Amino acid sequence: MTIEPHSFWQQIVPPGTHDSNPAEGFRDGYPAELGDGQQLLLPIRVLPGDGTRAVASLIINQASFAVEDVLAEQLARLLAPFGPQVVIGVPTLGLPLANNVARRLGHSRMVALGTSRKFWYEEALSEPISSITSPGAGKTMFVDPRMLPLLEGKRVAVIDDVISSGTSMAAVLRLLGKAGIEPVVIGAAMLQGTAWQECLADWAGRIVAPLGSPLLERLGAERWRAAGSALD
Repeated sequence: MTIEPHSFWQQIVPPGTHDSNPAEGFRDGYPAELGDGQQLLLPIRVLPGDGTRAVASLIINQASFAVEDVLAEQLARLLAPFGPQVVIGVPTLGLPLANNVARRLGHSRMVALGTSRKFWYEEALSEPISSITSPGAGKTMFVDPRMLPLLEGKRVAVIDDVISSGTSMAAVLRLLGKAGIEPVVIGAAMLQGTAWQECLADWAGRIVAPLGSPLLERLGAERWRAAGSALD
């Protein structure tokens, strides 16, 4: 049965609802598992190129509120041991997640990075950024200089929706470094593939997420399996 595109990300189901290792491969979706075994069915998106590789996609602002709440709650629990005093949200899709997580950590606000330059932003507090989901659509990330007093000397957590190649998060860390800010932990709703481990090697043990998904390789017509290699 073909799953309608708008049906993904809407429901977290009990453990074992979907086969996590079907011999015939995955077709329309990949069942990512939470720490307690519950599953969230993610759509499979073919990567640009020769069509032999794909990823399981999560777009948090298309998820149901119930799914976002579960992911935010579990991410907040993973972040709590690091004692974050301030949450920074990464645009665009990291912002609603960061907002939700900050509330669950008992914070009264969060700090949002931006890609739309305001006239009071400073060039010295900017960094180019790109992602595998938007190839060729490079943007510039800014930290609002007026927000720096909220961050200086604080234990900071940085939150994005998905970490895949790690290049976007590395750019965020460079940007924060320009402001003299070194986060104590990085959080995401999902870690996608393993390429990020090389790009963010210095952050081993300080990156947390409730979900993980592998890089997928083509098994046959409309069929996919977990790949043995990482994203380039």
